[in-house]
Amino acid sequence: MDKQILGQKLKALRLENGLTQEELANRCELTKGFISQLERHLTSPSIATLTNILEVLGTTLSDFFNEDADDVFIFTPDDYYEKIDTNLNHTIHWIVPNAQKYAMEPIIIELEPGGQSFEDEPHSGEEFGYVLEGEVTLKVGKKKYIIHAGNTFYYMTNKTHVLENHSKKKASVLWVSTPPMF
Repeated sequence: MDKQILGQKLKALRLENGLTQEELANRCELTKGFISQLERHLTSPSIATLTNILEVLGTTLSDFFNEDADDVFIFTPDDYYEKIDTNLNHTIHWIVPNAQKYAMEPIIIELEPGGQSFEDEPHSGEEFGYVLEGEVTLKVGKKKYIIHAGNTFYYMTNKTHVLENHSKKKASVLWVSTPPMF
């Protein structure tokens, strides 16, 4: 682990514990300046000092360095997977790689004029969407809703549902499904 990540993780743990740099330093018999330098990536602690700091912060070396699958990950557009469907006139961007193994699956779907999502049959779950640009028509069962940019939608997936773009401009929607369905 490099100094930058170490410093970020120590700072996050200190803040989670509601401690100031001075309070942490006092509990560890260190100086506030040393804690500040650690957090700003200017120095590295000895193993003994790091063990002492982590003990005060309520964790261990092994837990601190464990890259657990439950950690938050950051993804960039380079990580996204894209699929273009020319028949339905849409593009789906999977913005969290391998999200189907998680409880929810976020995508961005771009609907060209006249485009639509797949018509999804009833299933157990819930779906949420945020219209990023344009407007879409959401059909859930026999009901239709027009949703404009800046608005959200949320529904249980126990009825047939589909998103359509009846406008003359592209529409883009952040769409989250639980369980993963896309």
